[in-house]
Amino acid sequence: MSGPWYESLIDKQIREAQERGEFDDLPGAGKPLPDRGELYDEEWWLKQLIEREQLTGLAPASLQIRKEAEELRDRLAKATTESQVRHIVTRLNERIELARRGLVDGPSVVLPAFDVEQVVRDWATDRR
Repeated sequence: MSGPWYESLIDKQIREAQERGEFDDLPGAGKPLPDRGELYDEEWWLKQLIEREQLTGLAPASLQIRKEAEELRDRLAKATTESQVRHIVTRLNERIELARRGLVDGPSVVLPAFDVEQVVRDWATDRR
């Protein structure tokens, strides 16, 4: 008898599954737990699903806008002209404004608009 002197049916099934190695190599094994701030994000599960499954274009428009805002610097790194940078940031600001007014699908968005001139200066500095 390898288990404790008394164990519930569920405890027994878990112990036996562990002994068979059924919990080995699960996704996330050996990775750190997310920080507390991420655990209390209402949409943590949705963000993890999108990241894990590498889903694109399936999220509501408001979540796509959030993602674009988070990845703006990476996107601008591929821009070759100042006018491209201005166009990208201006277009994103327009979409942020629509989302803030509740005119796009998905959960509410509370993102500030980007300062176009500051973004252009940062982009130019990063290019040097």
